[in-house]
Amino acid sequence: MCRFLAYRGRSVFLEELVAAPAHSLIHQSLHAEEAKTGTNGDGFGIGWYGNRPEPGVYRELRPAWSDENLLSLCAQVSSPLFFAHVRAATGTATTRANCHPFTHGRWMFMHNGQIGGYHLLRRKIESLIPDSHYGARSGTTDTEAIFLTALSRGLDANPVGAMASVLNDIVTMMKEERIIEPLRFTAALTNGEDVFAFRWASDTKPATLYLRDDENGLVIVSEPLDHTKANWQEVPRTCALVARKGQPTTMRCMDEAMALAA
Repeated sequence: MCRFLAYRGRSVFLEELVAAPAHSLIHQSLHAEEAKTGTNGDGFGIGWYGNRPEPGVYRELRPAWSDENLLSLCAQVSSPLFFAHVRAATGTATTRANCHPFTHGRWMFMHNGQIGGYHLLRRKIESLIPDSHYGARSGTTDTEAIFLTALSRGLDANPVGAMASVLNDIVTMMKEERIIEPLRFTAALTNGEDVFAFRWASDTKPATLYLRDDENGLVIVSEPLDHTKANWQEVPRTCALVARKGQPTTMRCMDEAMALAA
């Protein structure tokens, strides 16, 4: 499983969260503690917002722990909203195009999880992407396919509903093909102002997700960045986190959203 973090708050240098903490994301790329495997070395990516509506992105094939360029960028780039992701591939190629986060216009998305039986469903899932967005597909991951499909389903108006609609269709495909492997979807999404995060699975074992929301900003992580969980709140299973700019952070039930999308 991959590891990621999302941040929104006062403008800070990326290194404050990506590199400096005792259990930073770079440390997790080699020593994850709450994932199936401790190593997440199949590439990494960072995406950040600056003076333009669209995010900047840096993605690389090398493991995060061995890329000196990542450390240099994180020491120089400051942002009020950024994503970072270290990848553990689950059946698709280790290429730059498959590294997270993915972007389209002002939207940015990253994912930790898998679609059970994806190799059997890949063609059907790709068919969900409309022609208007298929030209933006550059990689082969299920993550990018989910993102591009959601963009065409009212992501601007209802991000949780759009994601629920896509997941509902994929679960239906899995049932039709009698696939018993689970769909696990832990993800983060932003439009440069609002932040959304999801922790859902078709079984009872979604990947871990935590948040810290205080005067220093909102931080969403796969694993706490320190070895003390006292300051971290676990995102409940089957929940979507909604953090609209200027509004309190709330939770929505993904099962209810998927039922409405059915």
